[in-house]
Amino acid sequence: MHYAVVIERGEGNYSAYVPDLPGCIATGATVAEVEADIREAIVFHVEGLRADGSPVPAPSSQVAYVEIPS
Repeated sequence: MHYAVVIERGEGNYSAYVPDLPGCIATGATVAEVEADIREAIVFHVEGLRADGSPVPAPSSQVAYVEIPS
């Protein structure tokens, strides 16, 4: 499965969340760190949903970059 991940820069770190998996978040000091942490968080989140007998939401969010004139 491929889930869209949003990474945002904070004052002293980066945070990430998965729109299709509410509550699935991670933080890290660098982009690479937060990417690794969100991958682990997604696996943990999906395993938890399955263990609880809850449905695992299918990936449905899309990400696009929109360029605007300078």
